[in-house]
Amino acid sequence: MKTEILDSVESKSLKKEIPHFEIGDTVEVHCRIQEGDKVRKQIFAGTVIAREGRGINASFTVRRIVNNEGVERKFPLHSPNVLDIQAIRSGKTRRAKLYYLRNRTGKAVRLPQRHSKHTVSR
Repeated sequence: MKTEILDSVESKSLKKEIPHFEIGDTVEVHCRIQEGDKVRKQIFAGTVIAREGRGINASFTVRRIVNNEGVERKFPLHSPNVLDIQAIRSGKTRRAKLYYLRNRTGKAVRLPQRHSKHTVSR
């Protein structure tokens, strides 16, 4: 009973369409950044290493390397500040969490490509 009530309230805040992406995919996350009274869009591109939660609490973690330093950001899936998620490349994995990529550098971070219909070529 309690979860049914919560789900009905949360359903109003859920996004209608969520793009398909999986663990290991390289994605571009378009975020809305507010600095003072200015609002701009920033793109964070990297590999999805984890997804967790369900419903309004669903989130995913994206990791990338910047200046030989690993940077991870955790994004709420249904946040109004996440404007768009674009899958760029599909990675082949056998695990649900790719935390082992934190210990790797250089070319060892790359995952083999999985050929699927949602891979976008540029």
